[in-house]
Amino acid sequence: MTNDGTPESPTTNTSESGDSASGIPHAGTAGTDEAVAAVKAVSSQIYDFLGVPGTASQAGPGVKACSGKDPDTYFQVYHPWNFTPESGADNDVAVENLKEKLGTGDWVIKSSYRDNSANKNLNIVADNDAKKMSVWIVGYSKRDTPSIGIEVTSGCYRVPEGQTIQHS
Repeated sequence: MTNDGTPESPTTNTSESGDSASGIPHAGTAGTDEAVAAVKAVSSQIYDFLGVPGTASQAGPGVKACSGKDPDTYFQVYHPWNFTPESGADNDVAVENLKEKLGTGDWVIKSSYRDNSANKNLNIVADNDAKKMSVWIVGYSKRDTPSIGIEVTSGCYRVPEGQTIQHS
């Protein structure tokens, strides 16, 4: 997410890369609906990790081509959304909850840094190698209405033989 909330993903550098040129892992073979469902499930898990009451935006996942691969055969799913806690004071609590939860189980925090914006927003990038998913989180704690920008991105899926990719 950029400082204004629009998505601009950092480069994911995954250790189990199925695509050495882009660093994006191979996520397996799946139809578009199945892959979208997998990303929605991870977004739901991230929502649970927040641990504070609030509202998530309603934007749904999108489908895009995998960089450097045949766009008729390979695709990625991305799901950018925002979370606004009921209480602005809970924004920092939610970010801390995410940092804690994304350091457990199959999740590994790959980087945590303050961006170059005037607010020095906290950015967290974490990967789940088992699910071939990555999440980028930006805590906008110093805004008039504090919120958290979240983008879940899958690895590259290969569409099953005889199916087509439903791009969005």
